[in-house]
Amino acid sequence: MATITLYGIKNCDTMKKARTWLDDWQIAYRFHDYKAEGIDAASLGRWVEALGWEAVLNRAGTTFRALAPAEKTGLTAERAIALMLAQPAMIKRPILDRGGQYLAGFKPALYEAAFSA
Repeated sequence: MATITLYGIKNCDTMKKARTWLDDWQIAYRFHDYKAEGIDAASLGRWVEALGWEAVLNRAGTTFRALAPAEKTGLTAERAIALMLAQPAMIKRPILDRGGQYLAGFKPALYEAAFSA
């Protein structure tokens, strides 16, 4: 089985739900806190390529909402990636990497489907 990595921020409520779900299902994973460890452009690029930048960018978070209107309008994949690299809190949480298969966000039904297949 591929190494599973869960990317996010330690003190995020959604992250806590995802980690609890994985623990309850006894699924081994490595946690990568991108607030503490950062995130590299290559990983972010893979996520955007697989999921689309719209799915990876967390528009609901306070960091994105605090941006100036000019920074939020006319976003492209390139600009969204630059924003997320500069401020990793703008990355949707969690990002689950199952050896190159990715899920953005946490919904128990999606995790169950992914790990039951």
